[in-house]
Amino acid sequence: MSVKRDEFIAKMKSQLDVLNLKIDAPEAKAHETREEARQAYRAELAKARHESNLAQSKYEEMKAAGEESWDRMVTEMEKIRDAFVHSFRYFKSQL
Repeated sequence: MSVKRDEFIAKMKSQLDVLNLKIDAPEAKAHETREEARQAYRAELAKARHESNLAQSKYEEMKAAGEESWDRMVTEMEKIRDAFVHSFRYFKSQL
């Protein structure tokens, strides 16, 4: 594996870990809101977790990718990461 590849994989792992921690942080705040707001929160949380799961799956796939598919995997991983970030930011804005 090249250094660039190892660095990219480590960077993606770090970014996904940070976003996953941030998803869990506001959960306590949701318990203080009305039921309607809690339902909306849960729906947005489910979307964010879904994006997280997709990103984690693609991350695992990327780690195992051969050199011939590396460039394609990087592009796909970046798109999925960006969707996860967007989903998280929307989720956070709804709190």
